[in-house]
Amino acid sequence: MIFVLGEKSCGAIVYIKRSSGLLYLLLHYEAGHWDFVKGNVEVNEAEKETVVRELREETGIIDACFVDEFREKIEYYYRRQGKTVHKEVFFYLMETNTETITISFEHVGSIWLNYVQAMEKLTFKNAKFLLMQANDFLNKK
Repeated sequence: MIFVLGEKSCGAIVYIKRSSGLLYLLLHYEAGHWDFVKGNVEVNEAEKETVVRELREETGIIDACFVDEFREKIEYYYRRQGKTVHKEVFFYLMETNTETITISFEHVGSIWLNYVQAMEKLTFKNAKFLLMQANDFLNKK
């Protein structure tokens, strides 16, 4: 019998407006991949509280604002200590005016990129899909 553990995280697709257009924030994780800010939900913590905390811890950004009506979920499975983990990650869209990033020990770099560059840099298909949804959402606003 295979036991599946459940895990919930929340994250943010963070952008900044520039005269040249929107730039999206990507983080370079120690494992080598490029992705968005995200982290596990702590006990008694609401999703948006998790996002704000993770954004502050991973980037130093404290001025970001949520974009209403954007909440997307991805899910996947991975193995940890011989057990299968079903992970759900809920992503929110956030706008900031803070361009200077202070990365945490969890990361080895960060970069602001336009949509096309960010699509090329992101490692995982589900992250690319999220960016596409976020960009389409913002272009329709």
